[in-house]
Amino acid sequence: MSGKSFLIYGASGYTGALVAREAARRGLRPVLAGRGPAVRTLADELGLEARLFPLDDPAALRRGLDGQALVLHCAGPFFHTSAPMAAACVEAGVHYLDITGEVAVFESLFARRRPASQAGVVLLPGVGFDVVPSDCLAAHLKRRLPGATRLELALLALGRLSRGTATTMVENLHRGGLVRRGGILTAVPAGHATRQVDFGRGPRTVVSIPWGDVSTAFHSTGIPDVTVYAAMAGGQRLALSVLRPLRPLVGTRAVQSFLKRRVQAGPPGPSDEERARGRSLVWGQARDDSGASVTTRLEGPEGYAFTVLTALLAVERVLAGQVEPGFQTPSLAFGPDFVLEIAGVTRSDL
Repeated sequence: MSGKSFLIYGASGYTGALVAREAARRGLRPVLAGRGPAVRTLADELGLEARLFPLDDPAALRRGLDGQALVLHCAGPFFHTSAPMAAACVEAGVHYLDITGEVAVFESLFARRRPASQAGVVLLPGVGFDVVPSDCLAAHLKRRLPGATRLELALLALGRLSRGTATTMVENLHRGGLVRRGGILTAVPAGHATRQVDFGRGPRTVVSIPWGDVSTAFHSTGIPDVTVYAAMAGGQRLALSVLRPLRPLVGTRAVQSFLKRRVQAGPPGPSDEERARGRSLVWGQARDDSGASVTTRLEGPEGYAFTVLTALLAVERVLAGQVEPGFQTPSLAFGPDFVLEIAGVTRSDL
């Protein structure tokens, strides 16, 4: 990556700081950026350049991107932050990567694919745990069963959430669920479907969620019906069913503010020990119209540790000119086996 400067925006957030520290450990020299002085403190600690600028000031944003070849955008919730950053990147000819898992963000960036391609800019969202392992698994299943018309993916993350991830979940509690049916994003009640999945450690109950693959798996594979699930304990499933009729209330400013204050009062995210100990498990199954099916399991590092590794590897590949301009998913950009390049990842076809 020598000779090509890249910028990490949101570098003082939980995940952004993890990425920045690992980049510095590897001898890389990213510019660290964000809104507040914590960015400068981290940059001073790591001996890196800091740039402070908001996303709602177009002139400041343009200046902040000056001289950069790529932005790794780590400031969520991305529903609010991705649009101004992506627009500025396309205008400035700067590649845009982020670590979102939000369906609306994937779809909005997909809608920018033509101007990005014309500008020679790569738009590559979801280069973290959201959605590298599941997207690569979807593409692998499509490779195993080319005629697949139905895809189910399930996730089991054995670890704690960061404040940023939890805040994004709070903002989406009132929005209900999403699936892909006949190639169309379709609204469904939150947690509308459950099933049993064996991640390799015995059967677990999983509940449908509006995970990013409802968007990306369709773009990556063309499979028209996509449902994504997450493993939930009984208490979590009960809470989800209780919240379902209260969606309008949960979306009010007062309730949102209360829930976000509760999130901010907690720890910033998993500790070093928790990240080292944690694991993430992904299961996928594809079916075709004849009833044939293929199933694959994938296991890898804890989610935030996973994100650090995949995000930096994606940055390296894009800066090396290995990705076509325009909108990309991880598997479209790098292939289904990209995830296997991450230490500790194993994939098992059943």
